[in-house]
Amino acid sequence: MLLLGILLNIFIRGKMKEGVVPSLSPLPLGFVDCVEAERGCKEDPRCKELYMTLEYCASEEAVAPLGNKASIECLEALSSLHYLPLLACKCQRGARREEHCLKVYWSIRILQGYDDFEGSPYEDSPLESSRMSSLVAAASSLLLDGQNVCLKAAQDCGLYEKCGSLRSEYVLACTKHAPGSDHCNRQKCHRALRRFLERVPEEYSLGLLFCPCTDKLCGERRRKTIVPSCSYQERDWIQPNCLLLQSFCRRDQLCRSRLADFQHNCQPSGHSPSGCLRESGAVCLKSYAGLIGTIMTPNYVSNSTVDVNLWCNCEGSGNQWQDCLRIQHMFTNNACLENSISTMGSSPPRPVESTFPPPSRPSPLDQQNEFSNHAEDELSNNAVEQSEEEEDVEEEGQFDVIPLYAEKATVSNLGSGGGGVSPRLSMGPPPSLLLLLLLLSASLSWG
Repeated sequence: MLLLGILLNIFIRGKMKEGVVPSLSPLPLGFVDCVEAERGCKEDPRCKELYMTLEYCASEEAVAPLGNKASIECLEALSSLHYLPLLACKCQRGARREEHCLKVYWSIRILQGYDDFEGSPYEDSPLESSRMSSLVAAASSLLLDGQNVCLKAAQDCGLYEKCGSLRSEYVLACTKHAPGSDHCNRQKCHRALRRFLERVPEEYSLGLLFCPCTDKLCGERRRKTIVPSCSYQERDWIQPNCLLLQSFCRRDQLCRSRLADFQHNCQPSGHSPSGCLRESGAVCLKSYAGLIGTIMTPNYVSNSTVDVNLWCNCEGSGNQWQDCLRIQHMFTNNACLENSISTMGSSPPRPVESTFPPPSRPSPLDQQNEFSNHAEDELSNNAVEQSEEEEDVEEEGQFDVIPLYAEKATVSNLGSGGGGVSPRLSMGPPPSLLLLLLLLSASLSWG
């Protein structure tokens, strides 16, 4: 996929030079954005016609299954579309035009089944996967010093301005009653939750979601992190059928994409040490977090375990009972997801002789004693870092006072009126003063 992306970038840039495709903004190497690919396709009349046909097919499919005649027309348009950037494009989570990008992505994938685990609308680069793995490994090492990791995660989030403000924003949105109602506005709650998870660095957001707990009080606090009373629970506590939940999700481009991404990255395997088919438990956690703020928001089922599930059941599923159980088992019987969550807090300790593991989150409390370049890069725009820098300046100022005070206590500065006592003062008057007194006494005796 990475090689294909590189070739597509070369293809697009070559067409730009020829004037076939309009000038586009620079794209990351190995990644073709669907919005940019759509723009390039619409420059060609034939590609534009085929794409508009597929757009219509996708919109009709979202409402009702296509008839035979329409299906044939859609298949012909799909088989005739050969614009490679459009066929292999991807989207970025949390991008400004994410929903439009996803609309393009699904318009040309009308044949992709809902249970197709082989593709995700989102691009995860190898560098991003490596960064996420390092983050999870660092988080698991926090138990070495016996810290209350969940409490530390909450403190760090509160001290980091972006995390604290966006967390307060979603808590307010998820607890404030909608006008003329005794319940929250779930749509606003979901939007605020997604905003928090997309804009706050994973060092903070995943730390809050997956921190390890050793008691029920901690577990309950962790379970309530995403305000379940508004984000997914119904007021009457009646759970909907999981099939109905999935049906609503499939009609929404964003929810469908996040679910496809979760299925792709959290696919279990019995032949993998991590339990994940793609050996990337960290990316699985990121994909799981991507579901929060959609109609298929998962969460911990209790305050005493790390088991997670959707707020739904399979009552009344009839002959679709197995299909309903399959939805639940994506969360309740998924070794990849279970191991990934457990890894955040239960990895075996590293040998003492090895390099000391880096902190999972640049903690302002720890930075007072140990400052690193990595923390400066991660929190360059952090208000907490600014306050720490002010504290450092004050401390430096105090150290500056001490040498100045010591200098005034030296022999060369005795006449300046500075404090301190010179050893020479305890030896009595200087020799010149003694000579003067002797001469005065001798003259008096002679007179």
